[in-house]
Amino acid sequence: MDGYSLSDLFSIVVMQGFSGLSLFSVLLLMALGLAIIFGQMGVINMAHGEFMTIGAYTIYLTSKFTESYLPSFMPYYFIAAILASFVIAFGAGYLLEFLLIRHLYKRPLDTLLATWGLSLILQQVFRSAFGAREVSATLPDWLMGSWKPTPSIDIPLNGLFVMAMSILVTGLVGLFLFKSKWGLKVRATTQNRIMAGAVGINTKMVDRVTFAIGCGIAGVAGACFTTIASTGPTSGSLYIVDTFLVVVFGGTASLFGTIASAFSIAQAQSILTFFLTNAMGKVVTLLTIIAILMMRPEGLLRSKVRR
Repeated sequence: MDGYSLSDLFSIVVMQGFSGLSLFSVLLLMALGLAIIFGQMGVINMAHGEFMTIGAYTIYLTSKFTESYLPSFMPYYFIAAILASFVIAFGAGYLLEFLLIRHLYKRPLDTLLATWGLSLILQQVFRSAFGAREVSATLPDWLMGSWKPTPSIDIPLNGLFVMAMSILVTGLVGLFLFKSKWGLKVRATTQNRIMAGAVGINTKMVDRVTFAIGCGIAGVAGACFTTIASTGPTSGSLYIVDTFLVVVFGGTASLFGTIASAFSIAQAQSILTFFLTNAMGKVVTLLTIIAILMMRPEGLLRSKVRR
């Protein structure tokens, strides 16, 4: 391309590719939670992004509390705050399923409208509680700075941390779904709810806890999000369309499909938006995904489920 040497292009592709990996990490964490809720349970949760915002604001509040009252704990607070983000988002998701979602199973349009309304309500709650302006958490020193593998390549440490968290959470989700007794109950309920209930599985509790875990993972995504961007009342809603796109493109209820889809979409958007405008990069990515889904409507990878 005009104005760029081969060395410049290589550095640009590497840094934009790493930027894409940071976006991939947040998208993956969001999509993992949504894949559990939408893929495993068939619930269209339009308020999923607000659970990400809950996690982000948890980090912000924890950082301010630690900075004011426990300054000596600042180097360590972030890990504890991530756990708190999961627990708070998990609790909020558990309560939401009990109060609202359990009444709307097998009614996808009602679920979509109800959770969309909840999304707007939560955004206004965030706006009233924290203000309309975006806020930023005070990060520990070990998340600041960058790693320079070459003089022309600069990789932020916070991006490396987000990637490590996404790998850890993905591994834990895989163990949860495929190696634990609870995961076996989840998969049994997904494949044949009536038969699962007949053998003694409490399918209602499976639904509730599974929904809450999906929301908790979104809270972790929000915690990681604070390391790469500031938080506002609508931060989570900005990711909800891309997150649904990741889940649908990857293949409903497919963990590996979700990973491949999140990586493909994040890398495409990151590199294309550098050479094109931000809007055009998203448009090209979307059109490509639509074309692929027209040829392969089940997504990249499809889970085999008995009906």
